[in-house]
Amino acid sequence: MGSYFLKNSSPFILAPSPIHYPLSIIHYPLSIIHYPLQNMNTPNILTLLRILLIPVFVGVFYLPWSWANELTTLIFALAAITDWFDGYLARRWNQTSAFGAFLDPVADKLIVATALVFLVQVHPTPWMAIPAAVIIGREITISALREWMAEIGQRAKVAVSMIGKIKTMAQMTALLMLLYHEPLLGLPIYDIGFVLLYVAVILDFVEG
Repeated sequence: MGSYFLKNSSPFILAPSPIHYPLSIIHYPLSIIHYPLQNMNTPNILTLLRILLIPVFVGVFYLPWSWANELTTLIFALAAITDWFDGYLARRWNQTSAFGAFLDPVADKLIVATALVFLVQVHPTPWMAIPAAVIIGREITISALREWMAEIGQRAKVAVSMIGKIKTMAQMTALLMLLYHEPLLGLPIYDIGFVLLYVAVILDFVEG
């Protein structure tokens, strides 16, 4: 039976069947899974791919091979390309979505934070730890700010400025060079990357 009679003092009242409760417990997580799946357009798939690249990035970083740094850099470069490409396709094909707007910065922060942690591990000096802490701390702060602005309905006002775009470019280039860290065509790749990392930190403070 779909319902049962629950006796109070009087009269009998109709109450929901107990079987409804376990069904609702099953339905809720399924609805959570269904929501992102129904928003899986091409830009969002590229963003999700960037997140899935993180465990591959971690695994390759610890490989005991002489060319592991080259493969690590290639994986990070692929993630950086998808970061640009998913936004471009979303605008070009008019496939922007609330889910994509949430997932894209999360994917960026995860891959950047992972790379910075690795770099501090390889180069455990204050000169590497300080910019890494500043960048990761700022990303956490911005995420909290976006969440708070969304709560009060002002999320659209947290926009990316031109300085922010230049900072992101400097930061991604710096991480690529620092991950590679070998001289290339006579250029001191690590030193250039180190300088660019501090440029990104300075632009973080300028952007506010």
